[in-house]
Amino acid sequence: QVQVVQSGGGLVLPGESLTLSCAASGSITLFDMAWWRQAPGKERELIASVPMFGNTYYTDSVKGRFTASMEIGKALVYLQMNSLKPEDTGVYSCEIVINGASYWGQGTQVTVSS
Repeated sequence: QVQVVQSGGGLVLPGESLTLSCAASGSITLFDMAWWRQAPGKERELIASVPMFGNTYYTDSVKGRFTASMEIGKALVYLQMNSLKPEDTGVYSCEIVINGASYWGQGTQVTVSS
């Protein structure tokens, strides 16, 4: 069973940066990954996806500010978030997909507020 441990998040001022990370257990060499966000009172939305083979996707609201990446050999995934805005506030979750099965991080709160 794959376990995913998520870290990062917290309270930051508008314009600041944060990095979220997820570490998956086990010997994982091939996987796709995605980052999701659930803002207060809203449904969860896909904000970035990075397939092993294919194009990276970012939702319009984070393009140019967020960067999703992975370290394949270490089964680590990251979300670098720059120029954070109050509307980026929400619970962020990573998803790692292995052979069609999804494994989720526990979610972490990001609050952007002055």
